[in-house]
Amino acid sequence: MQRIRLRYTKRGRLRFTSHRDFQRAFERALRRADVPMAYSAGFTPHPKVSYANAAPTGTGSEAEYLEIALTAPRDADELRELLDASLPDGLDITDAVEARTSGLADRLQASVWEMRLDGVSPEEAEKAVGAFLAAESVEVQRRTKNGMRSFDARGAVAGLEAVRAPSDRPQDKPCAILRLVVRHLTPAVRPDDVLSGLRAVADLAPPVPAAVTRLAQGLFDEESGTVTDPLAPDREAVTAAPPTAAGLTAAKAPEGAGSA
Repeated sequence: MQRIRLRYTKRGRLRFTSHRDFQRAFERALRRADVPMAYSAGFTPHPKVSYANAAPTGTGSEAEYLEIALTAPRDADELRELLDASLPDGLDITDAVEARTSGLADRLQASVWEMRLDGVSPEEAEKAVGAFLAAESVEVQRRTKNGMRSFDARGAVAGLEAVRAPSDRPQDKPCAILRLVVRHLTPAVRPDDVLSGLRAVADLAPPVPAAVTRLAQGLFDEESGTVTDPLAPDREAVTAAPPTAAGLTAAKAPEGAGSA
């Protein structure tokens, strides 16, 4: 059984698709692309697809990950192209690699988020960021299926800064851009929890909902505070793998051997 790991996006209006909506779209794409999927056993077999840490509904993402199991080997790049062509624009398969290591979900230790706050000036955002980072803890509340829950939004935040808005933004309308690095802890801290924290410590309340996009997720480097590509270990395992017996035979064969 071959395992392929894929990176995909949720862009534009398709950021409003739920995780279940994406699952249905992806399974249809698997059928369109004629992928030789492995299926689970039992009375209701389903394709062996493992989803890892999906972004909340309503947020965009450039870095979602999943893994599929195949009954026949396929080239990862060719498979990526076939699946990407079978999905609607906005749900794009941007990377694929054969799984050569274990524990993809365990490597998703942190996420990098971008939050666009229309109607908020950069100066307001910088002041709020300073107050948030200076606090030892920031208590926020979120409604769950078991009712309201209180937790600390500050502890999971490894980095938060206000960055310059893109030059193509209208200059007459205030817009602040926040870049956020959040560790994946329990309970999970989401970008909207951090916005609630900014409101609590600095009374920062954007007049319109924030546009939130996940830019990356993966291993968290404590020294640099950066998030690294979770598929890199699989690529490194491919380059470090010893050549196959067939490859050694081809390499040793004299030039022109086998020709008539």
